[in-house]
Amino acid sequence: MQQLTDNVWTDTTLKGCNPSLVRTAGGVVVVDTPQLPTHAVELRRRAEALGPIRFIVNTEHHVDHIFGNWWFRGAGEVVLHQGVYDNFMEVRPGLDSYEFALESVHTHDPAALAHFPDRETYFADPNKGSIVLTGDATLHVGDHTFELLHTPGHTPGQLAVVVPQERVVFTGDTIFSECRTWLMTSDLDGWLVALDRIAALDVDVVVPGHGPVTTLGAVAAQRAVLLAWMHAAADAVARGWSRQETIDRLADLDRSPVDVGLESMEPYIRTANAGSLWDRYTAAQPEPARS
Repeated sequence: MQQLTDNVWTDTTLKGCNPSLVRTAGGVVVVDTPQLPTHAVELRRRAEALGPIRFIVNTEHHVDHIFGNWWFRGAGEVVLHQGVYDNFMEVRPGLDSYEFALESVHTHDPAALAHFPDRETYFADPNKGSIVLTGDATLHVGDHTFELLHTPGHTPGQLAVVVPQERVVFTGDTIFSECRTWLMTSDLDGWLVALDRIAALDVDVVVPGHGPVTTLGAVAAQRAVLLAWMHAAADAVARGWSRQETIDRLADLDRSPVDVGLESMEPYIRTANAGSLWDRYTAAQPEPARS
């Protein structure tokens, strides 16, 4: 793991999110859990070597941020927003979240298949959360304060975790650093507001949901990506382009590399980003029949 301060570590090299640890005098706080079982088991080992795990904070409901919770059962209380609790493990409509997680284990962590829970066992106790928030909240752990900010946009239950004593913020997927942004079911207007909240923070270090550790300068870069997509998709609809025409013509709008382990999903991301915005700007109405 990469050590960012005397008490903060993260790992930006894994398939999935950037799982992180914060050590305090009263125990350890985990921010997001790894998607792959082997990584989750190792993160728990590292965390417990620093002290007892007090809390696990999930910044969103997507598989890559919460699936590892299963391997943290019995280790601290899980803290998340109501929007995460209500949508837990739902990647997008029509996608079987369990099969999605299992496929990644087959391709990227096959050694873990021997201790991978079956569907019934997993959903019987996914370690979904015992402290459910409906807005901002503050945790006091030992000598540290954790400010949990509700920053909806990328997902409805998105949280940012600010640790003033370390001058660090964990933004979750409100920021994708130097890698492809996933829009899909996001509320981009809300996302822009969330970026304003992040920009106003007094921190030195920004740990994004994906990509390398960065600074508050990443807020402007992320804003530019969102605005480029919004303007391009709105223009496509104004020009009367069909959904497929919009996808085809905007395919190269974002040339950033995909995050670690997602190379095979690059065509899907390109299609889903443009298609989801076309759906939104046309109110998801069916395209007129062509004669």
